[in-house]
Amino acid sequence: MKPIRITLADDHPLVLAGMKALLEPVQDISIVGEATDGQNAIDVIGRERPDIAVLDISLPIISGIELAQRIAIEFPNVRLLALTVHEDRAYVQPMLQAGARGYLLKRSAADELVRAIRAIAEGGIYLDPAIAEKALPSPPGDHAPSESATQLELTPREAEVLRFIAQGFSNKEIAARLDVSIKTIETHKSRAVEKLGLHKRADIVRYGVSQGWLDHLSKE
Repeated sequence: MKPIRITLADDHPLVLAGMKALLEPVQDISIVGEATDGQNAIDVIGRERPDIAVLDISLPIISGIELAQRIAIEFPNVRLLALTVHEDRAYVQPMLQAGARGYLLKRSAADELVRAIRAIAEGGIYLDPAIAEKALPSPPGDHAPSESATQLELTPREAEVLRFIAQGFSNKEIAARLDVSIKTIETHKSRAVEKLGLHKRADIVRYGVSQGWLDHLSKE
């Protein structure tokens, strides 16, 4: 089994050293590059093409949010894990909208980083429980299901597809798991989001949190 190739980006040398000390002994994880600013990070990611890029949001030169947006466009196969002190939804939402598969707080237990990396590598999403509880519920006026739009309106297959999407799986990965065509998955997704009034991936993740679909991913 090939190890999970990761790069690390944080502007604090002590944090980088701590992450390396934690991850280097883990047999199924291989650190292939590190950076202390956003520009260096995107250079390293472009050169190494890791499976997962672990990055801080508050990076100099290119911020973590802008970096996530660029990576999603330039290196779509690289999955992102934000590791940060920021708990505010003003940071969480842009990272999720940029395509981040995980959001972990630096105050979390050290072994949560390993769990997050493994969950994302397996195709899932990993949200710090504090973020799921505090940052994802929709504020008044945001795009969220109306009171009359509930999971009961979805067919079992539509709900299943939406659950996988909320957990971070791609249409291709879901199609393989359910043994159907990608077109079928796209149809179920389209019908589900229309019924619930969801417009962006972050909306689907918020809905998934409200349904408890991500609880086991955050606690495994």
